[in-house]
Amino acid sequence: MPSPEPTDADEASFDDGSSEGASSEGASSEGASSEGASSEGVFDNIWTLPNLFTLIRLLCLPLFLYLLFAQDNRAGAAWLLAGLGSTDWVDGYVARRFDQTSEFGKVFDPTVDRLLFIVAVTAIIIDGSIPLWFAIAVLAREVIVGGVIAFATLFLRMERFGVTWLGKVATFMLMGAVPSFLIGTTDVWEAPFFEVLAWLLGIPGLLLSYWTGIAYIPLVRQGIAAGRTSATTSTALVSSAPVPAIEPATETNDHERP
Repeated sequence: MPSPEPTDADEASFDDGSSEGASSEGASSEGASSEGASSEGVFDNIWTLPNLFTLIRLLCLPLFLYLLFAQDNRAGAAWLLAGLGSTDWVDGYVARRFDQTSEFGKVFDPTVDRLLFIVAVTAIIIDGSIPLWFAIAVLAREVIVGGVIAFATLFLRMERFGVTWLGKVATFMLMGAVPSFLIGTTDVWEAPFFEVLAWLLGIPGLLLSYWTGIAYIPLVRQGIAAGRTSATTSTALVSSAPVPAIEPATETNDHERP
């Protein structure tokens, strides 16, 4: 999820003399129409390969819970969770590689990622396979950051921005630490290795996640300002659009008919 890049400035050319106003008005109308043509609704273009892959990852969540609680298979649940976390990049790569990005996918993918993470950590807390203080710290960061971004997007018209590179690193480390805590409590031969790996990934990942959460504050403020500016510009374009004049109907005098 790359950080947002600035858009190119619009270019416009004007004629000399009295045609300057007409050219400017035409350019504004053309820009407004092209902007409307390029806009895409959230529920447009849903059925894409990246969105299907994200849906499959989401459907693996009940299987994770089944392995952990119904089968008491901590190792199997841990490996499944590790697989879900390590394939997080696949849908984004496919979307960019095959030009299948969609507005729905931009919302669906991070929502599924956060849901998988929160449910998995909560389930492991119930199972007692992760230090409680660590799990609460992880969940608190996810809920606070996710809640702020959702509120700003829905109610403050914030423009969405991508996750920073450090944010990706923090997420990757935590997604490795959480299943490592789980598999470290099993009786498999590699359990001691994963018990150590969980702390090696967990502590730096947790600190980095809070650091990136603080670093998102200016990005959120910029996104809110950009969203308000975009909404004001769109309103101004609509209000300044020329309205065709309606000529009043002329009444005919019967005495003037031939």
